[in-house]
Amino acid sequence: MTMTGPADRPTTAYTVHASVTEAGAAVIEAGTQRIAFDASWGRPQRVALPGPADLLASALAACLLKNVERCSALLPFRYERADVVVTAHRQDRPPSFTRLWYELSLVTDESPRRIELLHENLRRYGTVYNTLAVVCELDGTVVAATEPSGH
Repeated sequence: MTMTGPADRPTTAYTVHASVTEAGAAVIEAGTQRIAFDASWGRPQRVALPGPADLLASALAACLLKNVERCSALLPFRYERADVVVTAHRQDRPPSFTRLWYELSLVTDESPRRIELLHENLRRYGTVYNTLAVVCELDGTVVAATEPSGH
């Protein structure tokens, strides 16, 4: 859905629905999918389920991978596989994330300059990336190989 925002710039709205289904077990409905997560207080009670911090790190990972795909079409940029690991660092007082770090691994035969161009575009055009970069330190690396490493 497109709406107008500050100074009549078009904006897009995203809506999800979340609910607690039983003590500490919760679910998010996004698109046509249901994502179970741990909403228990204190120590995670449902260790098999991601918690809110995992979902935030997942949103950054999804943003990076979506933009790799976007850049593959726009630049164009060739790759066979992309994997990303995101680490979120949190502090207790006040509770907040202080740093997000990622390592994006690509299987590609693109030149180092083209890989850096891709990385610049990921940092410039990622909506989740740019939002998180405003509130905490956000940095990462792109590692390229010509053959899969066996992930």
